[in-house]
Amino acid sequence: MPNTMPRGLRWIQINLPQKLILGAILAFFLIYPGVVKSLPASRFSQAIIYAIIGLSVNILMGYAGQVSLGHQAFVGIGAFTAAYMVTVKELPFPLAVLIAALVGAVTSAMLGLVALRVQGLYLALVTLAYGTLAERSLFSIQALTGGGSGQAAIRPGYIASDGAYAYLCMFILAALLFVDWRMLRTKFGRALIALKNNEQVAASFGMNLMFYKVGAFVITGTIAGIGGALLAFRTEQVVAPDFDFALALTFVIMVVVGGLGSRTGVVIGSMFVSYLPTILDSVRPIFGDIVLSLNIAIGAALLLLNITRFPGGLAQQLHPLTEWLSGKPFPKHHKPTKPGRKKKKASHGAA
Repeated sequence: MPNTMPRGLRWIQINLPQKLILGAILAFFLIYPGVVKSLPASRFSQAIIYAIIGLSVNILMGYAGQVSLGHQAFVGIGAFTAAYMVTVKELPFPLAVLIAALVGAVTSAMLGLVALRVQGLYLALVTLAYGTLAERSLFSIQALTGGGSGQAAIRPGYIASDGAYAYLCMFILAALLFVDWRMLRTKFGRALIALKNNEQVAASFGMNLMFYKVGAFVITGTIAGIGGALLAFRTEQVVAPDFDFALALTFVIMVVVGGLGSRTGVVIGSMFVSYLPTILDSVRPIFGDIVLSLNIAIGAALLLLNITRFPGGLAQQLHPLTEWLSGKPFPKHHKPTKPGRKKKKASHGAA
């Protein structure tokens, strides 16, 4: 009999092993920030923030198919705006985050309007120039960024501890995951996928390409602004050199490694890339100081591996497991055909 239960409620039918695994994953995220020391909790919150930023990159690159090499500008603008609003203007923390999201949306809309008539390599160059411009000019405004000393971003008392802040970041990530999930099931989300597949075909069906392209940039900038604000209050001190091209490259790597277009893959890939320096630091006593310079090199190697061997990234490798955890049967792998041996087709006689 066909399964008539609504798709969103099918998780109720999963069996006991699946429930235990999902429960263990949920318990880890709920318990870990509250029981570890300050430094591990701070690193955990950074991984969550990177996952939020990864979602913003995925909307532009994974859903809409638009290249972004200047994402550090969106994140940096959100970080400096939130820090400025709290430190200089003395606004409440929630309002500062909302203003950072709004500023991120406006600046990304401006970039989207500039980049409307370009795509591919030319769009990559436009976004790269935008990131460089923000790094060399906007982030040098002393009134906004505090100059060389940076801008302070002190957390309010109710999230002063790193554990409490990690819980806040997890709550915001969960909310944005829900928004992302719902958006992809709307007309707007389906239009973004059509835009990625073929712009000419999408236009032939009457799609307003300008509206959806700029809309993708706006949503991306909004989420990136939120991620930047959270990143600012994690360190409680924002400095301009942190938002350089290496950070933009890191954002691209973590989304491609996770799997473009995959919500779960992007979250896992972003958290992995965030923890990579910590992993390298843990093996430093064995391999020496050279491991500290391998961060970008390892990311680039994973990027090339994905492009050549696993285009779907981590999401492609974890697909059987995620399908099983969602209540579906574990996919069976078919035995590969030996090289040079093709399947015989049935003969239907001469035409």
